[in-house]
Amino acid sequence: MHSEVFLREPSFKQYMDLEEGWVDRRIFSEQTIYEQELYRIFARSWLFVAHDTQLPHPGDFLTTSMGEDLVHEEYCYDSGDIDKTSLGLKQVAQVGSYKGLVFAAFDPEAPSLESWLGDFRWYRDMILDTEEGGIEFIGGCIKSESAANWKFGVENFIGDAYHVGWTHDSGARAMNNGNPFPPIDMNNSYDASINGHGWEFSLEGVGDLVFLRRPKVLDYYNEIRPKMAERLGEVRAKIFGSVASASIFPNVSFLPGISTFRQWQPKRPWKFELKTWVIMNKAMPNNIKKEITKGVMQTFGPGGSFEMDDGENWENCTHVNRGVVTRQERLHYRCGINRGVEEDPVFPDILFLGQYNDANQRNFYQRWLNMMEAPRLADLPERWKPPLSWYGNSGYSCRFPGYSCIGRTPNEPCRNTTTSFRHTIIKTDFRPGTDFVSGSKVHG
Repeated sequence: MHSEVFLREPSFKQYMDLEEGWVDRRIFSEQTIYEQELYRIFARSWLFVAHDTQLPHPGDFLTTSMGEDLVHEEYCYDSGDIDKTSLGLKQVAQVGSYKGLVFAAFDPEAPSLESWLGDFRWYRDMILDTEEGGIEFIGGCIKSESAANWKFGVENFIGDAYHVGWTHDSGARAMNNGNPFPPIDMNNSYDASINGHGWEFSLEGVGDLVFLRRPKVLDYYNEIRPKMAERLGEVRAKIFGSVASASIFPNVSFLPGISTFRQWQPKRPWKFELKTWVIMNKAMPNNIKKEITKGVMQTFGPGGSFEMDDGENWENCTHVNRGVVTRQERLHYRCGINRGVEEDPVFPDILFLGQYNDANQRNFYQRWLNMMEAPRLADLPERWKPPLSWYGNSGYSCRFPGYSCIGRTPNEPCRNTTTSFRHTIIKTDFRPGTDFVSGSKVHG
């Protein structure tokens, strides 16, 4: 990517002020901005291309898109005398995998995939690693198109809990014996974000599972939840299955309890292709897998009761914002702007209290702005702010997966009484989301 191109362009800071909480509507409609997104974001980001269960055998391949560029992902095998360089095929610069999810990047200067995902992996494991064996993609990919800007889909999943109670009210009542969605507990729900990735969630553990309307699935997860707690910790075992949604920057989203995984492929400023998969634990019995597949199709398949509600919103938002007068106005993104959590001993990343919040959307657009402005990816700021309590009263702390503990002095035994594991506390440049503090050992 050539930095001189960036130097000739106007500043994109004019399109948003996230400290004040507004975004310019033109980013959803103007062709010139969309073309720059393809160059500055999609041609430089780590993009999801496949799951390893989609390529089980040598010689298997699939076709997908990175932005508007078509690419082939294949299982590596001995190609014999074939000289791929002579076929005129452009090779991606980097390929990486995290627990079965395969990502690729065109930009050789892109940071490692590990750095790109960062501490968001602490949350990602709630869908990728709840049971031994990991996950798999079941069936094929369902493709649909929407006359909407790709960002509306991403931000809907990254943090828009506010729309659920009214957009999905009729669908919820139809599927739940006339009962609406329960109200959000604003004191026990959160928005968490890092580097444009975001997860909004509550702690009740069953909200999404209930609205999947598959009692056998709910029973299954309740049965394995104790083992899930052993694997991920009590807190993450509580989060799983709650009303929650999440996105990975720039264009992947998922619903952990509903088991839908999706990607928003940009086609025009006012058009995207939505690719949808059903994901589930490999270790699940086949009858549970069938129940989940039916539940996903009835809720968030192209003809699902909730998906059709959302699709109408995305298209109407895009259409309205194309108006020549309307597009000159700003969109409001201030909800929850003063509810940042400064100290929390459990959750990584930038944290805001209450699911009715625009915090994750603001952080998504902050990353969008950083990518649109930075000549080189090395110039990107890391949007992560550690709560003070992670460093203890005197700057000493540690974490066992799923637990937190704080000490007052170096080498003090861990004071966490919720686990039988013992480990010591050392002064460190600890980053949350990792398994242990740097250089420490876990002692049985």
